[in-house]
Amino acid sequence: MTERAGTTETAGATGRTAIPVARDAAELHRYGAPDTSRAVVMTMGALHEGHAANIRAARALLPPGGQLVVTVYVNPLQFGPDEDYERYPRTLEADVALAAEAGADLVFAPSDAVMYPAGPPAVRVSAGELGERLEGASRPGHFDGVLTVVAKLLHLTRPDHAFFGEKDAQQLALIRGMVRDLDFPVEIVATPTVRDPDGLARSSRNRYLSPSERASALALGRALRAGAAAAGRGPAAVRAAAHEVLAAEPGVAPDYLVLAGPLDFREVPDDHTGEAVLALAARVGATRLIDNVRITVGAVR
Repeated sequence: MTERAGTTETAGATGRTAIPVARDAAELHRYGAPDTSRAVVMTMGALHEGHAANIRAARALLPPGGQLVVTVYVNPLQFGPDEDYERYPRTLEADVALAAEAGADLVFAPSDAVMYPAGPPAVRVSAGELGERLEGASRPGHFDGVLTVVAKLLHLTRPDHAFFGEKDAQQLALIRGMVRDLDFPVEIVATPTVRDPDGLARSSRNRYLSPSERASALALGRALRAGAAAAGRGPAAVRAAAHEVLAAEPGVAPDYLVLAGPLDFREVPDDHTGEAVLALAARVGATRLIDNVRITVGAVR
């Protein structure tokens, strides 16, 4: 790594000799490419293969000469008072290297002072009723913090396309709703959940797990697969199959397990047929993990 004038550059293996790191809006816009298409992948850092897949998907969508920006910012607004903000991994040097390797052109890594120069903002984006369900019920105010930072980063990076993973399905639905309702001129692109060979969804928080906790965490993926296998028998069978798997793993403490509508994330009735999201959250030791899978329930004509 080399440091210079408020930027960091790192060697990449994608044909670029280095990619810059912008620390504030002025630098971000100085590195901008206003006459080309731009895509953004937003992250909180601690990048892993799931992020790399997002970056590669964005690179593939962009036309030749398009610019791909990866943001790295641990947003304090989306953490509750008893959550892991202070210990959330911060690995910028490794993040920049992975972003370069995957095909990014620029990393935007602002400080809190850049994002919230007057301290916690008085004006925030409200996630509304959808933001109070499931993850929102377990983490009050979480989605208001998410939407506020996403809105700010969309304004700052000015992308044509923004890429978000399907693992955070409720977040994805809320971001799409915000973009629609507030007329952001950006296309939201969803990318599939990336899993390890054993089925565990990739997450920056997986590094908190001890070997025994990681073995217990595999029950989340097994529960989703069991529920999906029961989809032809209807919602009650889906829920029962998934619950049975979780109940058999003493190292997992479920927060919620729901079969929900893909737009409103309300629990679907027992006579529901069609598309749904089987979503769950659970604690494994001190680590809270989420996962989901989209399924088609019942006999669909």
